[in-house]
Amino acid sequence: MRVIALTGGIGSGKSTVAAAYRAIGVKVVDADVISRALTAPGGEALPLIRQTFGDGVFHADGTLDRAALGGRVFSDPAVRSALNALLHPMITQRVVRELQALANAGEPAALLEIPLLFETGMDHLADAVICVTAPEETRIRRIRRRDGLTREEALARIRSQNPAQTTVNLSDYTLSTDAPYALTRAQALALWKRVLEDGPKREAQQSY
Repeated sequence: MRVIALTGGIGSGKSTVAAAYRAIGVKVVDADVISRALTAPGGEALPLIRQTFGDGVFHADGTLDRAALGGRVFSDPAVRSALNALLHPMITQRVVRELQALANAGEPAALLEIPLLFETGMDHLADAVICVTAPEETRIRRIRRRDGLTREEALARIRSQNPAQTTVNLSDYTLSTDAPYALTRAQALALWKRVLEDGPKREAQQSY
């Protein structure tokens, strides 16, 4: 099974592009969905998060206080590194499990949607990588509208990830979402067809 990774910084438009691919029947493994499941009520990661960061990042009912944890993560690189070290192995394990299930079901190709593809080392799971991009001001506007953050908070989230050009340089294809939705969708679908026609661009270290 082909595994094509879709990556890009926060606010770049990954979800929009992934939705366009879902609409034509592409199976998507979303690392953010997996991360949220791990930290949802009863999630596997909660005991380790409490042990590592204490009761201050939890509500009284035992659910994770995402705002409190996010405030610490995006203001302190050491805290961010500690959380990543805790979550990334769990996320990787589940990603591999879901990809294998799709391969077992006979899917010819799957999309791995993950913002921190290269930071987590999960690029080794893919045989091609698409990087979604948008100008920084566009990303800031999207993040603020979606998450209700200040400009400074939105910038902190952007700065917590690899510089956009670094991700572009590491990827095999680039897709800009700085256009009306209809054009972005058309370009995304054309790119998907091209990626499949081109064949693998890199050797995935795990076959499915």
